[in-house]
This record gives sequence, structure tokens and C-alpha cells, in this order.
Amino acid sequence: QVQLVESGGGLVQAGGSLRLSCAVSGSIFRISAIRAMAWYRQEPGKQRQLVATITRDGSTDYADSVKGRFTISRDNAKNTVYLQMNSLKPEDTAVYYCAARTKPGPTSDYWGQGTQVTVSS
Repeated sequence: QVQLVESGGGLVQAGGSLRLSCAVSGSIFRISAIRAMAWYRQEPGKQRQLVATITRDGSTDYADSVKGRFTISRDNAKNTVYLQMNSLKPEDTAVYYCAARTKPGPTSDYWGQGTQVTVSS
């Protein structure tokens, strides 16, 4: 199994920054099978939205709503994935989830418990 633990959420004013972290732990065999990591977010009553992805070879992709403001990165030595969020807006308020994919395509196999990000206006 693989465990994902997010941290770094909180309350920030509009225009501010936060950095989310996702620590990956568990079976070395299963961790080595991870093809991509992703960050999602979900507002109350809305569907979960894909925010950013990073593949095993370092390729990244972002939702249009966060391009130029958010950066996904990883530290392989620490088994940690980050989401640097700058120029935050009230509409970025959501629970942010980290996810891991072991198969091609958008389906994630493992999920973290989520961390709340609240941006005040």
C-alpha cells in the first residue's frame, strides 16, 4: 500500500502564497510503480477538480485556472510532492487532495486525506 499525507494548508489573504506538501510512504515496490502524482481540489457541493500533475519524468500540467500561479514539484529523495500556490484568490478556497497514479490515464489509485485552503478577500 501507499500512504499520502498532505500538509501546509491554512488561511491566507488574497494575493498571498501557500506551499502544500504531500509525503508519500509505504511499500517501496508500490511507490516505485507510481507513474504520476497529482493535486486535486474540491469545494463544498462541487466536483473534485484536477489542479496539477507531475509525471515520473518530470513533465507537468496545470488547470487553466491556476497556470502561471501554481507550481507542482517533487523531491524524490524525500518522497514528497509540493504545490506552490502564489497570487491566491478567494476562488482557490477548497480542500486540496494529493493523489498517486500507477496506471496510464487520469485514474488515481491512492489519495490523501486532504488539507483545507481558505483564501480571504
